[in-house]
Amino acid sequence: MGNRLTKIYTKTGDDGTTGLGDGTRTNKDSLRVEAYGTIDEANSAIGLILSVESLPPDVRGCLTEVQHDLFELGGELCIPGHIAITNSFVTRLEERLDFWNADLPPLKDFILPGGGPAAAACHLARTIVRRAERKVSTLTREEDIRREPLCYLNRLSDLLFVIARLLARHESGQEILWDRKT
Repeated sequence: MGNRLTKIYTKTGDDGTTGLGDGTRTNKDSLRVEAYGTIDEANSAIGLILSVESLPPDVRGCLTEVQHDLFELGGELCIPGHIAITNSFVTRLEERLDFWNADLPPLKDFILPGGGPAAAACHLARTIVRRAERKVSTLTREEDIRREPLCYLNRLSDLLFVIARLLARHESGQEILWDRKT
């Protein structure tokens, strides 16, 4: 594969528009650009989690794969009509979710975001994924968007919640429970 970006700035966006993957131009604040831009933001937040050196290898592997998935998902939204995310992506997340959640104690209280640097970063990524899900949901009411991207984002936010619980135990040995009395 040759160089894709030979020049970083093109000045073509100086008028407030951006190019989609199919060559068409749209406003930078369009619903589509907001959706894939928020997915890019979520991918960056996952990169923050991955920067923590003490991350368990299985979590690192899973999150690295998720980063690749999010790049595919962003591409699907950037190229109208393109299909990248399939049900197999969703199933893979569900399998990881079920595996890791099986050993966690049942939830009886709300958990406050925190528990260590990686756990806190994971909660941040989770909330960004939830926002991406809202943006894609809004986009589906305006344009023909398949349901798989929404399913993927929904499962991913659940997976990040479970990973945050795992990481809190890994980093500090406990989760911080919400206590209205404090």
